[in-house]
Amino acid sequence: MSERCDNKKPVRKAVIPAAGLGTRMLPIARAVPKEMLPIVDKPAIHYLVEEAANSGITDILIITNRGKGAMEDYFDYSPEYEDKLRSSGKESWIPPLYELVDRVNVTFVRQKVTRGLGDAVLRARSFTGDEPFLVLYGDDIIFSETKPACAQLIDVYNKYGKAVAGVKEVTPEQIRKYSSLRVKPLEERVYAVDTMIEKPAPGQEYSLFSVLGRVLLTPDIFDILERTPLGAGGELQLTDAMKTLAETEGMIALDFEGRRYDLGSKFGFLEANVERALLHPEVGEEFRKFLKNLKLD
Repeated sequence: MSERCDNKKPVRKAVIPAAGLGTRMLPIARAVPKEMLPIVDKPAIHYLVEEAANSGITDILIITNRGKGAMEDYFDYSPEYEDKLRSSGKESWIPPLYELVDRVNVTFVRQKVTRGLGDAVLRARSFTGDEPFLVLYGDDIIFSETKPACAQLIDVYNKYGKAVAGVKEVTPEQIRKYSSLRVKPLEERVYAVDTMIEKPAPGQEYSLFSVLGRVLLTPDIFDILERTPLGAGGELQLTDAMKTLAETEGMIALDFEGRRYDLGSKFGFLEANVERALLHPEVGEEFRKFLKNLKLD
C-alpha cells in the first residue's frame, strides 16, 4: 500500500445527496424536507454543511428534488429577518445567521428522477471535475468529539491516495439493510477494502463493517457509475460502483471516531435531538432537569 502521493489534488469539494422523499419520516416529510427538520434550533442539513466546512471544504453541492426549496432559502440571506432584528435592537443576532453561509459556497442541483444514491452522485460530475470529493449521506449526522468525520477521511486519503469509506461495525440485523465490506487491517481503525456487497442476504456478508454516512471518492467513480447496472430497488447503487472501484483500484475503510445518527428514522431523529439538547448552552441545563423530573403515567 502506497504512502502519501505529493501530486494528489487537495480535497476541496463535497456533495450532499438530499433528494430522497423521506418516507420513513411521514407524515411530516410530505410538507417539510427531512433535511430541514430541526435538531434543537438548526436543521439537519446545517450540521452536514458545517462538518464539511470544518474539514476544510470550500464548495458544496446539494442534490435536491421537487419540494425542497426550503434548503436553498436557508443558505441564502434574509433581509426580512435583518430588518426585524435591527428594529428590535437585536443586531448582534444577525452575524450568527450567516456565519456558515459566509464560510463555504453552497450550490444546488435537482435530481429530476430519484434513481438512487449513485445517480445522485452522477449529477455532481461537472461540479467535482477531476478532483477528489466527499459525499455526505443526507440521512446521516455524525458528531465527533475530536476531529470532524470528513476531516478524518481526508487525513486517510492524504496518506494512502485511495478512495476512503467511513465505516462502523453494525449488528447482524443491521448489516442486511446496509452494506458489508471485506477488509484487511492496515493500522489502527484503518483497513484495505477489496470488495463489498449492498444489502447482503444471510451468509453473504464479508464482515460487520458497513459504510455509514461518509465516503471520499476519486473522479474515476463517474465512469464506473455510468457502466454500473441498476441494482437493489431498481436504483443505481453507489455501493455497487464502489465495489468495482475496490476490486480494481482498491479502497480504504476508516472506522471513524464519532457517533452517527440515522435522521431518516424517527428514533434516530429523537436520539439526536435529546443528546444535542443536553449539550446546548442555552437550554441544556434546564432540559436536563426536565428529564430528571419527568414522570409518565
